[in-house]
Amino acid sequence: MNATSTKTATLTVDNTTYELPVLSGTVGPDVIDIAKLYAQAGLFTYDPAFTSTASCQSKITYIDGDAGVLEYRGYPIEQLAEKGDFLETCYLLLYGELPTKSQKFDFDQRVIHHTMVHEQMTRFFQSFRRDAHPMAVMVAAVGALAAFYHDSTDINDSKQRMIASMRMIAKMPTLAAMAYKYTIGQPFMYPKNSLSFAENFLQMCFAVPCEDYEINPVLAGALDTIFILHADHEQNASTSTVRIAGSSGANPFACIAAGIACLWGPAHGGANEAALAMLSGIGTVDRIPDFITRVKDKNSDVRLMGFGHRVYKNYDPRAKIMQKVCHAVLDETGHGDDPMLKVALELEKIALNDQYFIDRKLYPNVDFYSGITLKAMGFPTSMFTVLFAVARTVGWISQWSEMIEDPQQKIGRPRQLYTGAARRDYVDMADRK
Repeated sequence: MNATSTKTATLTVDNTTYELPVLSGTVGPDVIDIAKLYAQAGLFTYDPAFTSTASCQSKITYIDGDAGVLEYRGYPIEQLAEKGDFLETCYLLLYGELPTKSQKFDFDQRVIHHTMVHEQMTRFFQSFRRDAHPMAVMVAAVGALAAFYHDSTDINDSKQRMIASMRMIAKMPTLAAMAYKYTIGQPFMYPKNSLSFAENFLQMCFAVPCEDYEINPVLAGALDTIFILHADHEQNASTSTVRIAGSSGANPFACIAAGIACLWGPAHGGANEAALAMLSGIGTVDRIPDFITRVKDKNSDVRLMGFGHRVYKNYDPRAKIMQKVCHAVLDETGHGDDPMLKVALELEKIALNDQYFIDRKLYPNVDFYSGITLKAMGFPTSMFTVLFAVARTVGWISQWSEMIEDPQQKIGRPRQLYTGAARRDYVDMADRK
């Protein structure tokens, strides 16, 4: 359903009253429609970082941060992670419904047969320094896809949009694995059509041509779950970046590259790396009390990473799932007694019972456990955000496609509250003091 208006809000400025429509969605808070406010009153609204502004109508993802709810197309994340797989989630996000058995088979086959990248891409990678950050490589490589697949860049052609969407979902793990292999000096591994999405990614990252690689089903299952948990997250910074880039008519590969660049920021995609660094810095359980004291000290710059969230004011539903995945991976890889996990569990216990953290609603989020899990699976910290991008690609492309098909869509153009100098006349150089 589209948003409907059954009531209005009244805004009074200098004794003049303006009636503004109030829009209601399926669930969630109502929003005041201010689209015509400037035309009527000559006024803009001021909302730094757009924290109280709905920038679009969307049918894809719903979050209730106070209740700790995350739903893709109405389905709770807990059910999707427990009962489905990542490609099923991709189908759901793209098409709006869970696939039938035949639809799922067809979709899986289409993704599998798009995983290879143009062979000339291998030479493109050779232009990077060996110590280049994988995320820098990903921004460049994904943007370059438009030069290799220009037959699917016409955003006005629905068929080309879907081809581009499939290519992005399928080729992103291949490019991510290539970025990893390149930085460690190992040969690229081609994808295998006989493997699942997660299995294929593990094979491309950790196999070498000189010996067989055996897929660990526990690790493959864990990675698939991680991908589901990160597939979409409503109008976050990178998704908003993809949408605003797409609003200009840019091709989908350029838009996703913009999203990756935004995700690279430590305040967005790098949170799990920061949480891992924090746990490593604490080291052992006996050092936690001193750490907590410093966290509570308002004059200290020590922060509790992996706790709290911009949206969630309750327990992040993804964190509960991620905790189980973390334990399964650590047990499977022989890291069950990992001191870092012991520190993590004790920190979680303190945060959930200490009134200081309860009052501030600093609950563990998904990043708290994902860093430990990925490290145990063999991924270096530089790859953490890359894996985030692999998972989030389907969310980005779904949001981009929805925006393109929205009849209300127009180029993004936020306003500003200007606080600079008022008009002044140019002063010749000789007269300046």
